[in-house]
Amino acid sequence: MGENGSITVFLLDDHEVVRRGVHEMLAMEPDIEVVGEAGPAADALSRIPAVRPDVAVLDVRLPDGSGVEVCREVRSRDESIRCLMLTSYADDEALFDAIMAGASGYVLKAIRGTELLSAVRDVAAGKSLLDPDATQRVLARLRGGPGEGDDRLARLTDQERRILDLIGDGLTNRAIGEELHLAEKTIKNYVSSLLSKLGMERRSQAAAYVARLQAEKRR
Repeated sequence: MGENGSITVFLLDDHEVVRRGVHEMLAMEPDIEVVGEAGPAADALSRIPAVRPDVAVLDVRLPDGSGVEVCREVRSRDESIRCLMLTSYADDEALFDAIMAGASGYVLKAIRGTELLSAVRDVAAGKSLLDPDATQRVLARLRGGPGEGDDRLARLTDQERRILDLIGDGLTNRAIGEELHLAEKTIKNYVSSLLSKLGMERRSQAAAYVARLQAEKRR
């Protein structure tokens, strides 16, 4: 928190006009303080840990990387920093990746200013916020996912099953390594192996798979 208990925010967007517009809108609020901003992902990765904002508002698509990658790296260093992804496009894969990276919210730039302000406040308060339309698509996709009886699970070793469950919990490779007392590189190799056995290419697909299995268990 900033002075007088204000919510501190860092902005990452490669479009200066957009960044300035969001900055000015946030700065007008008495309970919000913008403590930094960046255009390239590399700048954000060096500045965000230094200022430790309550909320990092991150553009998903950047010329030198992705806001999702920034989110994953920042939260692997400091989980107290909450990330709100801001994008022009409704992209299911990016949404999956954002969830996996530990983002608290994913909203479209088309939302109203008042809605963005509410999103920042909600995320700062520890709430999870996802764009309703995008969420519905993800849920529909999960409902069409593999069932618990899928024999692909039988191909996994006990360690791979444990790592798959942790992926479903949203942990990064580094966090999984700390949980299992293994090197991050070792976890990366395990993840590559289990994805291959499941016939998947992205860890976001594995997260969706776990979510589907957990949903079926609750039925």
